Amino acid sequence: MTETQNPAHDLIAAVDLGSNSFHMVIAQEFQGEIRTIEKRGEKVQLAAGLDAQGMLSEEAMMRGIECLRAFGQHLQGMDPKRVSVLATNALRAARNRQQFIERAEEVLGYPIEVIAGREEARLIYLGVAHTLADDAGKRLVVDIGGGSTEFIIGERFEPQALESLHMGCVSYTRRFFPDGEITEERFNEAVAAASQELLNIEADYKKLGWDSAVGSSGSIRAAEQAIIQNGWASEGITSAGMKKLRKHMMQFKTVDDVALPGVKPERRQVFIGGLAILQAVFDTFGLERMIYSDGALREGALWDLVGRSAHENVRERTIRSLAERFYVDPAQGERVKDMALALFTQVQKEWKLEDQSAQLLGWAAELHEVGLTIAHSGFHKHGAYLLQHADMLGFTRQGQAKLAALVRCHRRKWAAEAFAGLASSRQLVAMRLTRLLRLAVILNHGRGAYPVPVPELSVDGDVLKARMPEGWLQEHGLAARDLQGEVAAQKAGGFELHVS
Repeated sequence: MTETQNPAHDLIAAVDLGSNSFHMVIAQEFQGEIRTIEKRGEKVQLAAGLDAQGMLSEEAMMRGIECLRAFGQHLQGMDPKRVSVLATNALRAARNRQQFIERAEEVLGYPIEVIAGREEARLIYLGVAHTLADDAGKRLVVDIGGGSTEFIIGERFEPQALESLHMGCVSYTRRFFPDGEITEERFNEAVAAASQELLNIEADYKKLGWDSAVGSSGSIRAAEQAIIQNGWASEGITSAGMKKLRKHMMQFKTVDDVALPGVKPERRQVFIGGLAILQAVFDTFGLERMIYSDGALREGALWDLVGRSAHENVRERTIRSLAERFYVDPAQGERVKDMALALFTQVQKEWKLEDQSAQLLGWAAELHEVGLTIAHSGFHKHGAYLLQHADMLGFTRQGQAKLAALVRCHRRKWAAEAFAGLASSRQLVAMRLTRLLRLAVILNHGRGAYPVPVPELSVDGDVLKARMPEGWLQEHGLAARDLQGEVAAQKAGGFELHVS
């Protein structure tokens, strides 16, 4: 058995489904450090398969699936809780992403999570920060991907500003060099378009300021290598080196003609788009020098896994921040959470619920009233909308969708459509958690005015039975009436609940 096949508990892995390339890294966690065991990357060009309607072509999906089939062989036997598979801009944009995800998960053997742009930026910064000296001073970190470019200002391991802009080496090459022809006019148009995008963040970022600039991922690495190997700089990317690189690129008639030392063959066809974006970054922010870092999204995902195992969980901070921002009653949230988790422990084994589901249920309980700040009428709908569309650092798109579904359905009529956006394999779990949350909310309608016992639960498939202490329902008529209303509500949703 090789080391990468060893299912030991100290192995962790991250897979990055980028718009241009897919990457996998397997590492060993030892005494708070990470030792890389294996790295693999393959140019898939998923974003190149997106049509004008935002649909991924079958050819692009098959390229991705075959790559993940190979990755899956190296990941066999690893603990799913220690494998992070993250998808970025191409799958954020793809309208048929769920079709690809379900097929890809089948060959990979692990769940695929789509992350928002700012979450991608957070993980990129985490990966970069761990490759650099832990010195004081702010850094501007730029990561040019296939479909988006992330910008972060941070100090040491803490990001202070996170943004993701819709421009990347693949999308810009397709947009401004559609037939592959390279001209000065087209390049200038691409630089101008990128500069226009940068206007969205220029003032705020310059106000925060930075002491050094760092770049990550393939386009910036290729630019640095081209500049160094041509003798235009001894290290890093300089503004003078950029001018010479730009001038040299104009000598090539098409992207197929690009032949630069340091620029790999698989990078050449999209390098011109990435270079235009990098030129706009240098111009807009007035950079004189940028260094390259090997850290990127996948390394950040590894450190995020390590951080979670050490209870340094950014998601907990995100939940607390949302609760404070929208003035959620913390005492009521805690009462509902305690009850929901007490119910969860009784049915976890029979319903085959993982520990991660308890965490999701707890967060939903803490935030079930997050929509009250907007309006009392329909506040469960307002809360679901906030959780679906907010920038929630640490959460994937699927994670936010599950959380939103629980909050949307924690009261009133059972809205089956709230679960429609979830993968079929995750819908039943989310519905079962929602049933527990609804019970916890109903039992705590008194908001602490009187003690509420935890009902005794039993399940037979999806038939749920809740037994209250003898005489309690008779003594609490309003609660008894609410529980009978819940029996009818769950029946209308296709579930059977008995209360006694």
